[in-house]
Amino acid sequence: MDYHALKVLHMSCAAASGTLFLLRGGFMWRGAAWPRALRAVPHLVDTVLLGSALALAAWSGQSPLTQPWLAAKLSALVAYIVLGSVALKRGRAPAVRRAALLAALATLLYIVLVAVTRQPWPPAYWD
Repeated sequence: MDYHALKVLHMSCAAASGTLFLLRGGFMWRGAAWPRALRAVPHLVDTVLLGSALALAAWSGQSPLTQPWLAAKLSALVAYIVLGSVALKRGRAPAVRRAALLAALATLLYIVLVAVTRQPWPPAYWD
């Protein structure tokens, strides 16, 4: 697989992962259970996403130690995982879960902006 195909795979998995998270959050917001048949899908997508990210970093020689935008993206990814866990599993009160969902989605937007601009603090597109 060449670099371009790997990048397309990574971006496709990122879009699928974000979409699945949004759907799971919608189910949580409504108080409905996530369909049992779909429970493994986010884990499979996220595994391919992580694998493609590691392969891209190795192929391009980039490291979070030398690329500030990549360090920011990985730091935000940790925050996104924690917030997503609170939103979908660990939050006890519905208000806490909903706040964590909104914060996770904002963090996901930041991750996408950092990836697209390759800047740790992307310029404001709305100016």
